[in-house]
Amino acid sequence: MQIIVHDTASATLDLLRRPSAERPDALRDLYAPLAGPMSVTGHFDPVQAHRMGSGFPLGDAEGGDDPRLPAALHRMREAGVWERVADSLDAAWERIDAAVPGVKHAETVHVVIVLGDPGDEHLTVRSSGYFGLGGFPGAIQLVMWPTDTSLRNIGHAAAHELHHNVRYANVTWDPAAVTVGEHVVAEGLAEAFARELAGERGLCPWTRALTGDRLDRAYERITADIDVAGMGNAFAYVLGDATARLVGQEPVGLPDFAGYGVGLRIVEAHMAATGLTAAESVALPAREILRNAGVATEA
Repeated sequence: MQIIVHDTASATLDLLRRPSAERPDALRDLYAPLAGPMSVTGHFDPVQAHRMGSGFPLGDAEGGDDPRLPAALHRMREAGVWERVADSLDAAWERIDAAVPGVKHAETVHVVIVLGDPGDEHLTVRSSGYFGLGGFPGAIQLVMWPTDTSLRNIGHAAAHELHHNVRYANVTWDPAAVTVGEHVVAEGLAEAFARELAGERGLCPWTRALTGDRLDRAYERITADIDVAGMGNAFAYVLGDATARLVGQEPVGLPDFAGYGVGLRIVEAHMAATGLTAAESVALPAREILRNAGVATEA
């Protein structure tokens, strides 16, 4: 596997120096490495995806001349974000390749780190300043606004997304048919994998936040609907009610990112029952992992 972490710092700084009318085309160039892998979704509009996905504001009317934007990029550069992401991804692939020799994977994985919108509450508050998208083999996108938490965790997030990237080169992701079980298992595996690489600090803050009775209640709620299918139905079970409302979907009575903590509990039970690691489990069907964890599913 070749992993290419693109220099989006330079590209973004160049974009911000351009007139507003030129910025959408410059943004398309920034996202261009992801276009091939993400073409499986149909028409991929980088500008629309950027605006919907907490990306930095583009034009004057959107605050695109906000002086915080170049300052944030310089802070990320000084923190070595791009180098740390590259190092983390190399270590993550080395671990998976050793654990599952011959596992299917994209020959090249393009990584695009996108500066986030400092005014986006979903990014800066709910998501602690960062999140990622890695489920399309060959493409990883990381969105971040530099905070102490995001700067500390962005490398772990990259490893988490690489686990997704390899998983979905082996496991079919059908948006219409994907179940709550597949989605929470994938997040639990990726979190357990990041922990295998970096210890407890590898876990996302929202995974660590759900504990005790709140985790127990979320586990009961999610496992009761483990076979619910379709991304439009499964979304709220993974990301919680607030994010579901944000994207116009029905809440189901769960706190933020409940599927991560519940998914990790399920994966821990699977690993305890089988002796397998998260790296070794990267390509296993969700139904097998759920069965190993004692979670009942439909036949």
